[in-house]
Amino acid sequence: MERRAKVSSSSRNPNKVEGGDSAQSKTRTRSARSSIISSDTTRQQLDVKENESPACKKQTVTSSGHPVAPFYESDDLSDLDYQRDLNDSGEFPYTRGIHPSGYRGKLWTMRQFAGFGTPEETNNRYHQLIAAGGTGLSVAFDLPTLMGRDPDDPLSAGEIGKCGVSVASLADMERLFAGIKLSDVTTSMTINSSAPMLLAMYLVLAERQGVDWQQVAGTIQNDILKEFIAQKEYIYPPRPSMRLITDVFAFCGEHAPKWNTISVSGYHIREAGSTAAQELAFTLRDGIEYVQYGIDAGLDVDIFAPRMSFFFNAHSEFFEEIAKYRAARKIWSHVMRNRFHAKDERSWKLRFHSQTAGGSLTGQQAYNNVMRTTWQALAAVMGGTNSLHTCSLDEALALPTSDAATLALRTQQIIAHETGITEVADPLGGSYLLETLTRELENKAATYFQAIDACGGMVEAIEQGYPQREIAESAYQDQKRVESGERAVVGVTDFVEDGDAEIPTLYIDESTEQKQLDQLQLLKRKRDTDRVARALEQVRAAAEGTTNMMEPLLDAVRVYATLGEMCNALRDVWGEYEETPMI
Repeated sequence: MERRAKVSSSSRNPNKVEGGDSAQSKTRTRSARSSIISSDTTRQQLDVKENESPACKKQTVTSSGHPVAPFYESDDLSDLDYQRDLNDSGEFPYTRGIHPSGYRGKLWTMRQFAGFGTPEETNNRYHQLIAAGGTGLSVAFDLPTLMGRDPDDPLSAGEIGKCGVSVASLADMERLFAGIKLSDVTTSMTINSSAPMLLAMYLVLAERQGVDWQQVAGTIQNDILKEFIAQKEYIYPPRPSMRLITDVFAFCGEHAPKWNTISVSGYHIREAGSTAAQELAFTLRDGIEYVQYGIDAGLDVDIFAPRMSFFFNAHSEFFEEIAKYRAARKIWSHVMRNRFHAKDERSWKLRFHSQTAGGSLTGQQAYNNVMRTTWQALAAVMGGTNSLHTCSLDEALALPTSDAATLALRTQQIIAHETGITEVADPLGGSYLLETLTRELENKAATYFQAIDACGGMVEAIEQGYPQREIAESAYQDQKRVESGERAVVGVTDFVEDGDAEIPTLYIDESTEQKQLDQLQLLKRKRDTDRVARALEQVRAAAEGTTNMMEPLLDAVRVYATLGEMCNALRDVWGEYEETPMI
């Protein structure tokens, strides 16, 4: 999750036009409605009663700019073919889900994103979440770790443990998972530029625990393209960064077949201000780029593609979000079968984690965030998410407290065990509105695909600044709507109250930094410095050649080379990337 997200929520266009409600319209005959709809006069321009409220006279649009009519009917889906466009759950093109029985066979993984302070502090939170019924672990790293810097790097000062847990070596990883057998959990690690190094630490920890790599399961985010597009936590230039990713594909395909080697992330693209359509399109087009680079590296698509997963935002516009997930599955199935000619059905099936929208949370009236998160989580479940994190009510103020994190987990558990919605796969499938939105998002994604292909691919599009400009413009327009009052944010622009309730917050004091510095100094005194130097030289040599980078990184981790030392070895060869400013 992007901890430093701005306040936002789903957008509405309040430009007033004449509009009619469905109750009035449904009194007309079907033939009359059909003639009106097929004429130049749209449904938004139907005559209305003078006493209707102003809200009923607005033309609304989704966050992606698709006009929303006051009602939908079978004529809107007259060209929909069930088997071609939807099919049963578990059947190509998987619009309705990748599992025939939906959640009846297995609930989604309840994977609460957690990490702060020292490894010991986060380890304690993990044990609390497991005891509360969490079914998967998810690691949030601090900014120095994300950027491949050790705690004693001058650039790390003031940031150690602040927005995630500080992990600089195998010793930190050992403390992070103390008392947790890696064969008993699946772990997701939100790390990108330094992902191969953290994966190496996790695998060596499994090795030390006596866990066979063939049984290690989890996910490394490892999505560098969205860093260039949105989050900006990159280290190396795009092309060597892509090499690291395909090296992870190749290594795990042979040695850790249950490990998801990449989680292609739209979450941070959405948090940066994109629309739902842009999130969908740029995320899937990133996925296409990774597949192409893997094939170009000589890898069999059906070996690495089944271990690719995706990560989407669960935002506030309920029906559009559900449509987004359904469209994603359908588009990806066609891409993998028709564009890349994958033969294995597992390569066609898009699996995804979702997280409720941090950017929609507000510091004002923070308890309202419980309702925002609940509806967003419900949309993710209705859309068939395979894994879910629910944001805590206090995340607009600080990292979550233990009580707030538990409440967020309980939100998922209530949805799973009390609502009854898990009894049916794709429970809203067939809704005229939902199917229309699904098709509209497909079409918008196709338009973006064409534009990116015309640039030469996603790497080239990023170098030209195309997706960055698109997202920046969307964020700007959305913020204008908020500031003008066109889009409501409850408790901020509308229904404002004086004197918000006091919310307990988690405070990371400066002792965390000193503790991590002390641990790092102790490590450097105890380890064999000659072995470390030789291992780092092998990392440099591999970077200069074509050797798979995972083997020398694993060797460096085993002798307790630090994250910063490994990343600096690659900086020596590849340098650091500086983005060209957008004009």
